[in-house]
Amino acid sequence: MAYVYLVLAIAVEVVGTSLLKATAGFTKFWPTAGVLVAYALAFLFMSLSVKVLPVGVAYAMWSGLGTAAIVAIGAIFLGEPLSLLKVTGVGLVIAGVVVLNVGGAH
Repeated sequence: MAYVYLVLAIAVEVVGTSLLKATAGFTKFWPTAGVLVAYALAFLFMSLSVKVLPVGVAYAMWSGLGTAAIVAIGAIFLGEPLSLLKVTGVGLVIAGVVVLNVGGAH
């Protein structure tokens, strides 16, 4: 169940981060409310996941996979450019998450 909570934490954090641009500097009510609710849920689910998972592993997965998802969303939906360097960096982040999971969960 801890991994389910972690996936939920990642998903709602990605939703919240995706809404940040729409808040226009927190001047638009509904996008701002969406960001705050999403981040609150992300922290709730993260706190539930770290009851079982090591904090370092959970946080590495949360930040690494969330970063990769945000880069993909930015490229697909927000028209942000992808470069070889950016894709390589995201690949290295994901590789780091894999290494932490293989070596840190035991």
